[in-house]
Amino acid sequence: MPGDERSAAAPGRRALVLVENLSVPFDRRVWQECTTLRDAGWRVDVICPQGGKRDTEPEAVIDGVRIHRYPLRAATGGPAGYLREYGTALWHTLRLARKVGPVDVVHACNPPDLLFLPALWLKRRGARFVFDQHDLVPELYLSRFGRGEDLLYRAVCALERRTYRAADVVLATNESYRDVAVRRGGKRPEDVFVVRSAPDVERFRPVPPEPELKRGKSHLLCYLGVMGPQDGVDYALRALAKLRDEVGRSDWHAVFVGGGDTFDAMVELSRRLGLTEQVEFTGRIPDADLVRFLSTADVCLSPDPCNPLNDVSTMNKVLEYMVMGRPIVSFDLREARVSAGEAALYAPADDESEFARLVALLMDDPERRELMGKTGRERIGGSLSWRNSQAQLLAAYAAACGDRAPADPTGRSGKRPRR
Repeated sequence: MPGDERSAAAPGRRALVLVENLSVPFDRRVWQECTTLRDAGWRVDVICPQGGKRDTEPEAVIDGVRIHRYPLRAATGGPAGYLREYGTALWHTLRLARKVGPVDVVHACNPPDLLFLPALWLKRRGARFVFDQHDLVPELYLSRFGRGEDLLYRAVCALERRTYRAADVVLATNESYRDVAVRRGGKRPEDVFVVRSAPDVERFRPVPPEPELKRGKSHLLCYLGVMGPQDGVDYALRALAKLRDEVGRSDWHAVFVGGGDTFDAMVELSRRLGLTEQVEFTGRIPDADLVRFLSTADVCLSPDPCNPLNDVSTMNKVLEYMVMGRPIVSFDLREARVSAGEAALYAPADDESEFARLVALLMDDPERRELMGKTGRERIGGSLSWRNSQAQLLAAYAAACGDRAPADPTGRSGKRPRR
């Protein structure tokens, strides 16, 4: 290992990872980070919500990582619901952090940009703060609500600034996020590390295609991912209606895998568009079934519309399509091109008719589909591999810790004494 990675692997160090919006290990990025740190010699604890159908135990030790979970009900009913959710999460996070005891690094993952509060409490006890910025929350707010001048938008901007200010080191998911941390967050470039999300190659292994999944059609189209207001499932459904009505193609079956806030609304939109017989919604399904669909798919869909968040965000579904060797149709977003390159075709932003035309083009060109799939696999195995992200993660931890001594389990500061 390089020198920075060796210092990150110093024996006796402890890291505490804070997550609010997903359970662990369901959060794949966080779990990869935890196991990377564990393999480098760190003792890792995680504080996160309990899951609904998985990750339900209040406490568990999985593969050497100790996970502390708390009950949390997702927000409903507008701002008051979010206040209840976040207040409950912060109370439980602080309660469990006190139970964990002294740590060398507190590693807080957004959204929301509120975990700097327990991180500051831990910093006063000698920890260093690593901010893992999964989302740009101001852009997320604009993309969902479109209001850039109201009080809530100003509040989320202020919370982001406070988080940047408190962080010793920032982990960015791509170069666009890194630029925001430096330009808007005022961080020094040397304190911002790009730790890209990468698909779990053990989870995503192709299996022989199953033609029966195409429901008697010639082609299978597949969407994998969250179904939220900014994820573009409605764009995909309208594009499929245009594929049928404008392009004149009905020789396809489409499957939408995943769940989210708009799942029921998307099922209803599919019904209104007359797509019920050709579009299947599975909800969240086991990994084995997910791999079956992706291994059979002819074209995969990435319909995220162009908005302030999506244009600069790396979409996990794109990387997962690529590791499975599937060709992609996407809208033309900056970071989509960085990730997929020649593994995707790009429709002009939000142009559903062109999106439909590109899907039809790939349906008719199996050789091009094969070449695009091979390109995607090669990119995942090269510049986008988790190996590169592992090195950046350990370098970030080394930079955060410097030459500090490991945390004292008696509760005293982990700083070296002055000479």
